[in-house]
Amino acid sequence: MEKHTQYMLRCLELAKNGLGTTYPNPMVGSVIVCDGKIIGEGWHKKSGEPHAEVNAVNSVTDKSLLKRSTIYVSLEPCSHFGKTPPCCDLIIANQIPNVVIGTKDSNVKVAGNGIKKLIEAGAKVTLGVLETECKELNKRFFTFHEKKRPYVILKWAESKDGFIAPSKILRKALNDNEQKPVWITNDFSRQLVHKWRSEEQAILVGTQTVIDDNPKLDVRNWTGKNPIRIVLDQNNRIPQYSHIYDNQVKTIIFSNSSIAINTENTIFELIDFKQNLAEQILIVLYKHHIQSVIIEGGSRTLQTFITENLWDETRVFIGNNSFETGIKAPVLALKNIEKHTIGNDLLLISRNND
Repeated sequence: MEKHTQYMLRCLELAKNGLGTTYPNPMVGSVIVCDGKIIGEGWHKKSGEPHAEVNAVNSVTDKSLLKRSTIYVSLEPCSHFGKTPPCCDLIIANQIPNVVIGTKDSNVKVAGNGIKKLIEAGAKVTLGVLETECKELNKRFFTFHEKKRPYVILKWAESKDGFIAPSKILRKALNDNEQKPVWITNDFSRQLVHKWRSEEQAILVGTQTVIDDNPKLDVRNWTGKNPIRIVLDQNNRIPQYSHIYDNQVKTIIFSNSSIAINTENTIFELIDFKQNLAEQILIVLYKHHIQSVIIEGGSRTLQTFITENLWDETRVFIGNNSFETGIKAPVLALKNIEKHTIGNDLLLISRNND
């Protein structure tokens, strides 16, 4: 089992290369071993492109070795036709006798069928190697398919005295009367946030955040794909000149008005803002096949998800400044906190185990 662990760890390393680029597919890594030596490896890079097993098989120089090799894969090989053929068929066609799998695929299109197909073809299948780690790698994918909602990350920055934004008077004083953001965190923390945005499928903010800051909600301080923008605008108060209306990225706006008209990249969704707001939002995002969302504000929006207990992870920055007055940070009793120091900022990361 120890040798299996070694090669599965390599699968996980490879799979992580696809973070943020494989949606709606999971991240998967694969390694092919013959006579104790890795002869091929690959990972899934992008939806519509070859899966990890295909890339691993294609990387093997001497294909005759496959008939006495073991293929390791972090997630159960697919058994259905999608944008690419089933990976099970490829493994069977190349007569690879041993298959070691990290964890089952909970997608109903697979859900054990891949394993069954391999066994029926005569392959020896070993399941559950580093299963916990393999499930953690694809926490977004598993949450989407098992809970029928996106994986929800709550992120905010607060001052040492517990405010996420200063009062309007202090804001104008700090910015020489210009309407610009007042930063709580340092440059490195802000760059990390942009990296996070590139890893998630969508980003969500409330009305006031857009009105106050006119954010682009992009990854300009990092390299990667801009996330889908999700905006709450109950009474259509957000000005049309705002960046969210630039049609550069798919944008979903939640409203209670049927007056708004959809455009190519801007979609309006009607919901009832008076009850179960977070639940309604996640139902709609699931309908749009969104597997993960990072919620960046404001305080009221964040608190809504906390109150309804519809969140999976929090990432809270504590800056090195104080405001004394302003908008209070959300209230949440964090448990099992993971602490990181980024310059003079403190980052607290916590998971929801309820």
